[in-house]
Amino acid sequence: MNRALLCAVLLSGSACAHAAGIRLTDAEAEAVGRKIWHNESRGSIDGLTHWNKGEDFASLGIGHFIWYKAGQAGPFTESFPGLLDALAASGRTLPAWLQGRPPCPWPDRDAFFADFRGPRMTELRGLLETSIGVQARYAADRVEAALPKILAAAPASERPALQARFDRVASVANGVYALMDYVNFKGEGVNPSERYAGEGWGLLQVLQGMADAPAGQKSVEAFAKSADAALTRRVANSPPARDEARWLPGWRKRLLTYLEP
Repeated sequence: MNRALLCAVLLSGSACAHAAGIRLTDAEAEAVGRKIWHNESRGSIDGLTHWNKGEDFASLGIGHFIWYKAGQAGPFTESFPGLLDALAASGRTLPAWLQGRPPCPWPDRDAFFADFRGPRMTELRGLLETSIGVQARYAADRVEAALPKILAAAPASERPALQARFDRVASVANGVYALMDYVNFKGEGVNPSERYAGEGWGLLQVLQGMADAPAGQKSVEAFAKSADAALTRRVANSPPARDEARWLPGWRKRLLTYLEP
């Protein structure tokens, strides 16, 4: 993402994203959203509705937001119902079957792909394809909500350093994009169930693992390096049956996009 596409991610007189909010024009939201969409599924329309092998939840939208079936309490934070709320708040009329925060109607991956060209899935992809900007703003809202949670979850002695690192990354446009994408990609890092061998991989853990660096590009580089270490550790700690090593090369390519000014 070049700076021209993101330069109006305005921080209103402050370099701190949390202080003033991440504000995107329609064009900027569309551009950031398409970048995230490319990261997740190379901008494929079919990729807007997906279910990964070895997972027990659907992955939907530009950010592959998680949607659990009825009665399921999965280890990862569910994010698709929040997107439905954001779509409704934006003025979109949701199909009847998506109203009221329903659980995922497909019980497993086989049922999901058996219905892939069915009317519900086709309708869902149409909704997601035409709401890229709304989804990007939802990702931005998740970043804004993440920092207070991260600071509350961290030891008091670490909070000033964590906030300073967040601010230094957010002081440049590609850093704001990196924060947006990573929270959407791997979460806040505060959910106790999002751990392998007691170690997390979300934004909290990336900020904790960062080397201190000057505001701007150097801090973005430190952020990407720490994220790589957190994801490498996740794979090493993951249950062998999940075969998460197959995802690591793609994750690393994604991190490289954070370094593009």
